[in-house]
Amino acid sequence: MAVSASRKVLAEGLGTTLLLAVVIGSGIMAERLSGGNVAVALLANTLATVGGLYILIEVFGPISGAHFNPAVSLVMASRGQLAWTLVVPYVAMQLLGAMLGAWLAHAMFDMNILQFSSKVRSGPGQWIAEGVATFGLLLVILRAPAARVAAMVAAYIGAAYWFTASTSFANPAAVFGRMFSDSFAGIAPSSAAGFVAAELAGAGLAVAVHKFFAGAPAAPHTSSAVGETRNA
Repeated sequence: MAVSASRKVLAEGLGTTLLLAVVIGSGIMAERLSGGNVAVALLANTLATVGGLYILIEVFGPISGAHFNPAVSLVMASRGQLAWTLVVPYVAMQLLGAMLGAWLAHAMFDMNILQFSSKVRSGPGQWIAEGVATFGLLLVILRAPAARVAAMVAAYIGAAYWFTASTSFANPAAVFGRMFSDSFAGIAPSSAAGFVAAELAGAGLAVAVHKFFAGAPAAPHTSSAVGETRNA
């Protein structure tokens, strides 16, 4: 059954709200329970994000595609997998949902609802890390077999929390939402533009690399079903 545009847009908003509540809420809980051990806090934040992201993709994927990410929506529209008329509503709801997710996390932990992050995340290393994180995320989305997208995306983000200097936001909406939380997962508004620019550059590079590999002959052991999914 076809899903109406309004339901797709609302699903993107609700899914992004819940995703940011998971990311920020688990960061708050981890910081409170880790006794100042940043590595333990990051590990707890990572595990919660991996589990939450997997579930949210499985739940909302059949409705809206479970983008929760303006970079993903733009790439899907460029490939004809999302109507261009839905891009602005998708992105608007993703940004709104991200902000609401931050506020929801604060409410759950009895914090001030309205706040801005003071956590500066800037410099070439951080920007390169965000470009790499987003490049990998989009390449996984574009290349993964459809049945394994949720698991592969969640696993990649979990890994990227640790191998990137930026802890892998990989999502302009996540950057926007985290600006509104002066917590473990936050980012200062002054750092946001650099992150978003790096993420969009990484997404564009992923599209180019996918197109390059999509034009290559399939390996002999690759099934036709997987080949069709990847070349879509």
